[in-house]
Amino acid sequence: MRVVPLALACALTLGLAGCNSIAGKTNTLSDEQIKSQTSGALGYAPSDVSIVSRRTEGTNTYVALKTNDNKEFNCIINGGNLLTLGMTNPPSCARKGEAIRSAPFGG
Repeated sequence: MRVVPLALACALTLGLAGCNSIAGKTNTLSDEQIKSQTSGALGYAPSDVSIVSRRTEGTNTYVALKTNDNKEFNCIINGGNLLTLGMTNPPSCARKGEAIRSAPFGG
């Protein structure tokens, strides 16, 4: 399920800056949720992935990861906030240094 309709409704009623502020301040993604979602997208078990860094900007959470076999990835998770009722789109990931090909909505 895509979380775009709720984000779009917010943009139409509050303006994009207001939506991004609300989304960023109400992000509820835990490290465990991030590891679970991103590891699955990368083909690893959550226990095989470590979060190097993370930051939330608006509706997106940007995560740098390192696997137990020393591979590094960057991922974007869209959602996980009040405006999306905690739901997220599947993460978009790429090896460190490569462009993330499929950016999620809201970025």
